[in-house]
Amino acid sequence: MAISKRILIADDHAIFCEGLKQVIATTVNMVVAGEAANGQEALGKVRENDYDMVILDISMPGRNGLDILTEIKSLRPHMPVLVMSMHPEEQYALRAFKAGASGYLTKGGAIQELVEALHKVALGKKYISSSLAETLVSDLDNSPHDQIYKNLSNREFQVLCMIASGKPVGRIATELTLSVKTISTYRTHILRKLNMNNNAELTRFALENQLV
Repeated sequence: MAISKRILIADDHAIFCEGLKQVIATTVNMVVAGEAANGQEALGKVRENDYDMVILDISMPGRNGLDILTEIKSLRPHMPVLVMSMHPEEQYALRAFKAGASGYLTKGGAIQELVEALHKVALGKKYISSSLAETLVSDLDNSPHDQIYKNLSNREFQVLCMIASGKPVGRIATELTLSVKTISTYRTHILRKLNMNNNAELTRFALENQLV
């Protein structure tokens, strides 16, 4: 009898986690061996336990999820990480793969797609959806201006998307557990790097590049 793959779920949405556990419970040779509600807790569990895979939400409160992903891969270079996010693939998938992810799924995807991704990642392979593959190919033809946002740091990119979604600085600070001053500093850096002057220009840019 094959040994079940031990999975750590790192996600702060309780209802989603319950649904995820139900899917894994019906998946052959896989078992949920741990749960974490934020990035720091996930890092602690990865340090203290041996898992075969991590399912990571990159939009948890606190530190940037892509930074957490990078640290997980630093601690366990050969352990696959499947990223699941509410953000569309166009926003975060490429950044996630560059940070070491083995796969990227949006939370609104089909259950069968999740099962397929779990099996593929568990075998040490990469999982890329057909829609993401098309996006990556189309990106090869994009102009430098279309890709300028990719020069932003992961945190700057996250703040850009939140600003473009209409969230005020105070709410962004609360959700990321950072100070308003820190978020304002990120905003200033974003405006400078994108050569823009205000939130309206940032929002238009984000909409044109399908970031929101």
